[in-house]
Amino acid sequence: MAGTGTAHLREPGETLLRVENLVVEFPVGRSGLKVNAVTNISLDVREGETLGLVGESGCGKSTTGKAIMQLPAPTSGKVLFGEHDLAALKGEELRVMRPRLQMIFQDPISSLNPRRKVEDIIAEGLNIWNIGTEAERDAKVNELMEAVGLDPELQRGKRPHQFSGGQCQRISIARAVATDPKLIICDEPVSALDVSVQAQILNLLEDMKARYGLTLIFIAHDLAVVKNVSDRVVVMYLGKMCEVGGPDDLYANPRHPYTAALLSAIPVADPSVKPSERMTLGGEIPSPVSPPSGCRFRTRCPRAQERCASEEPQMQQIAEDHFVACHFPLNPGETLTNSTEAFTA
Repeated sequence: MAGTGTAHLREPGETLLRVENLVVEFPVGRSGLKVNAVTNISLDVREGETLGLVGESGCGKSTTGKAIMQLPAPTSGKVLFGEHDLAALKGEELRVMRPRLQMIFQDPISSLNPRRKVEDIIAEGLNIWNIGTEAERDAKVNELMEAVGLDPELQRGKRPHQFSGGQCQRISIARAVATDPKLIICDEPVSALDVSVQAQILNLLEDMKARYGLTLIFIAHDLAVVKNVSDRVVVMYLGKMCEVGGPDDLYANPRHPYTAALLSAIPVADPSVKPSERMTLGGEIPSPVSPPSGCRFRTRCPRAQERCASEEPQMQQIAEDHFVACHFPLNPGETLTNSTEAFTA
């Protein structure tokens, strides 16, 4: 399962962003040990595309997004944005690239400076880079506020604590779009919001994408949300990639056991479906300080065999634009049954 490889990558000239063999490690105090947060991740995004990045908490989704932004810089690997390798840039060279990539954070309230007015928050990037005249910057702020559904005449002078969570996320979106970026990384932008507000923010992101010609990386653990917004989906587990494909095919025919288990966890609005009859995973998630050898999912996988412990699976194509890193992938239409047994040697 969770493996490596670049078979799923498209030609370099076709993509806006291309990440190759990304590694992010964090030291554990003075012990000399390291947390293997992300290990040899490779992905790409075409201009105008939305890439969904999914997996359970702790799989490395947000770390991948922040490493692309160089916040912090990855331990190793390439982050090719256009003709530039962001991971190789330093100082002023990296700084001049910053306006072209922006990020929308998970907590819409804490990501905004509570002491600043909304107009100053949205205009911060414009002021730092001295984009346009003062009148043009004011007009840009008004335009962005109207685009995200806020009334500039009534709300320019307010501060974040005077807004709801959904309104604060609208402000965050306006701030991210202000410098006319090419790529925006959305780090679970709706997970902290009410369900009714989530739909509004998702629709707003789609509208802003079309209006401003944006390319998005959408990070979430809600697979139902990701399916509706993504052109391509990447499934992660414990810092590795499991499966890559278009949302329709991946959701209809998951070929990786972990993907199948994630999809089985999506709530079904049918009282006749019993939770006990649906596929569930046993065991605990291994520590990223000392991950399992070979396939990292093998300690919880009902299909694991001896080969999974000794050989790391490589990403392989199994259908058009559908790739999986698994020695024993599921057949189309095959479902997993509950099992508490897994290969743990």
